[in-house]
Amino acid sequence: MALHLSLALALGALTPTDLEPVCVGDFAPHSAFTDIARSGGRLFCAYRESDSHALGADGKIRVIVQGEDSSWSSFALLEREGVDLRDPKLSVMPDGTLMLLLGGSRYVDRELRGRQNMIALLGSGDDSFSPLQAVEIDETIRTKVDWLWRVTWHGGLGYGVVYQPVAGASKAHLVSTLDGLRYKHVTTLPISGEPNEVTLRFGRDGEMVALVRREGEDAAAYFGSSSEPFKEWSFRELPERMGGPNLVQLPNGEWLAAYRRYRPNGQRTALALIKLNGSLQQLAVLESGGDTSYPGLLIEGERLLMSYYSGHDGKTKVYFLETPLEALLSKR
Repeated sequence: MALHLSLALALGALTPTDLEPVCVGDFAPHSAFTDIARSGGRLFCAYRESDSHALGADGKIRVIVQGEDSSWSSFALLEREGVDLRDPKLSVMPDGTLMLLLGGSRYVDRELRGRQNMIALLGSGDDSFSPLQAVEIDETIRTKVDWLWRVTWHGGLGYGVVYQPVAGASKAHLVSTLDGLRYKHVTTLPISGEPNEVTLRFGRDGEMVALVRREGEDAAAYFGSSSEPFKEWSFRELPERMGGPNLVQLPNGEWLAAYRRYRPNGQRTALALIKLNGSLQQLAVLESGGDTSYPGLLIEGERLLMSYYSGHDGKTKVYFLETPLEALLSKR
């Protein structure tokens, strides 16, 4: 299904062909929370299937793969009885293994009773993921509501942020791992305002950056940076609230963010450039609405690959977009 984009009006250098995302996830009543990664020469997209955003049927994780003809087909469906699986995140480990990270929530009478992160692994050329395995969070910070949202690999280690959503007392802890299963506490990020979803990336100079969603205070997103050993952080407030934030470094060194943008007339999925000084330059707003965002981002050569979901068409579906970077950045 083609999706017409308001992006075309904002970026005149793009052609209609560049702006034709395809619907790649429409198996379930509600398909959402996407990510993409390439491993072993194959492009994968992961997302959650259920009948609602939350508190509906327990979520399952669908993984699809792109064929040589650019079509997509189902590769795996992960589920666990009595557990709501959600927020799948893909990353490639140092040995080339594709790691699928996800969260599992247990509810009793629609009341949350506990959370547990899990991973499944896919070796290069393998035809199926390994069974789900529970991750272990450092006992010095562990709680019953830990949520490890995304892992990024650098220098042989994986890094992520465990957030603990406790009303008025939420914390976000930087952790590291060697194997994807066991996570050691590095530091607690100096962020107020109920921080939760955090994407970490590494610049070319080895500096770690963090894009942080916040739900408290003014709810504005934070953008921070740190140098090894990543214990001291500097954060700046961004002029935008962001949901499901993702981040990727462009070939020219700039940082491209994709996220849910909140406006009085509804939510949209947006793209913007972020500077280390905290300034934000809007690039595009995709035609999207309702329940939307949680994008996956990948730079391949001079092209941007992006997955996201949107409910603007009457049903929440997953979309995939591929577009040239030169045209995307031409109206900076």
